Amino acid sequence: MLEICCFSLESCLTAQKAGAYRIELCGGMFEGGTSPSAGLIKLARQNVTIKLYVMIRPRGGDFCYSETEFEVMKADIETAKELGADGVVLGILNPDGTVDTTRTKELVELAKPLKVTFHRAFDVSAEPFEALEAVIETGCERILTSGQKNAAIDGLELLGQLTAKADNRIEIMAGSGVGAQNAKQFLAVGVHALHMTGKGIVNSQMEYRKTDVSMVSATLTDEFEIYEANFDKVKAISDIIATEKYQNK
Repeated sequence: MLEICCFSLESCLTAQKAGAYRIELCGGMFEGGTSPSAGLIKLARQNVTIKLYVMIRPRGGDFCYSETEFEVMKADIETAKELGADGVVLGILNPDGTVDTTRTKELVELAKPLKVTFHRAFDVSAEPFEALEAVIETGCERILTSGQKNAAIDGLELLGQLTAKADNRIEIMAGSGVGAQNAKQFLAVGVHALHMTGKGIVNSQMEYRKTDVSMVSATLTDEFEIYEANFDKVKAISDIIATEKYQNK
């Protein structure tokens, strides 16, 4: 089976037309995939008939989530269900790099009857075979993995070992750098499915381009740094505004 990671409605239509079995629908391309908007989910469901799995990831960076982020994940699952998704894609780790089985089980239960893929959080877990058993325990139907390497072709040996160890208790789907040039190598080690973006560059329709101004001002340089609102910084500006309003009365 072939799954295509899509970040737009246009990509969803292309994936379906090209013969994909399933779509993984995401937002946040440059963060490695985050939860897509409700509008994108709705239109994708209205326009494609193949399987549609929705990414449930509240932010980029690591996979150790706060309680508020966990609540957002639950709300996003409910939205995906309401809008007709066939499944969701998620992953949560504990601070020590083990799979957070407690909260993952809660999300799997919440998602029912939708199926759940455990995504590449698996690839940054501390011990792959321990993580495999933990994900199986949670009730997920598959694991998306690169064999704990940046490119799946470099994790080929581990992918084969994981597939054998899984023994059809869970699907193993290879992803990251998968393409026509190496697809047969992954199939040869027995993986159940292939995952790819298949991305190509489409030039912007903008004719006027202001090259000295960029909107990409919050690019993550360290995936273990999380950007959150700082109370003191926000309060300082709020106080300034309040003072100005008072003085101008």
